[in-house]
Parts: sequence; structure tokens; C-alpha cells
Amino acid sequence: QVQLVESGGGLVQPGGSVTLSCAASGFSLDDYAIGWFRQAPGKEREGVSCIGRNDHSTHYADSVKGRFTISRDNARNTVYLQMNSLKPEDTAVYFCGASVYRACTIATTLPYSYWGQGTQVTVSS
Repeated sequence: QVQLVESGGGLVQPGGSVTLSCAASGFSLDDYAIGWFRQAPGKEREGVSCIGRNDHSTHYADSVKGRFTISRDNARNTVYLQMNSLKPEDTAVYFCGASVYRACTIATTLPYSYWGQGTQVTVSS
């Protein structure tokens, strides 16, 4: 059974850090480009960061550049999103998606075939 599971979300204070994990079962994440997207209440899902399939190229939304870092651990079949200097506007449900295309994109969710259930990140004092 193909499955993506996000974890690591929670309540964090402004300026704090959290690392999200996207773990796969039933397939190898190394064969897919992986994207992190987020959705705040009343808003559309937006791309945050992604990492390409074999070349490991990465992309970030302007709003998170310099604060978020995406990485892979193929041995653990997991992709991580390290989130630093968090702001209240980072509050959202974060989803990871898997795409069969080599290059990744955060401009659209269309290339992503598999999705996790999401993990809530709340940035508040």
C-alpha cells in the first residue's frame, strides 16, 4: 500500500523551530520528487518547498527562503522540512506530495500523485 505520512507538527512560539517529516511506505521516495505544501484556513494550498528526484535540486517559496530547508534521507525513506525562525503566518496544515517527474515544482499541485494526511503547525505565543 502506497502511503505518505507527515509528522512533527505542533505548537511553536514565534522565532522557534520545528522539523517536519514525510515518511513513505510501499514505494521508494528516491524515485520521486517531493514537495511540501501548506494550507491555512480559508486559503488555497500553496507550495513551500520541493526537492527533485535524482539530482536533489531544491526550490523554496520566497516567503520561506533562508528559514526553511528541505532534505532527503534515502536510507530512512523520509524527506524532512526544517523550519526555523517561524512566524505566525507560517501557521497551516503542512502536506507532502510525491511526483514521478524528475524536477519538482511548488507552483502547482498537479504533478503530485500521492499525498499525506497533513500535519498541523501552529505558530503562536
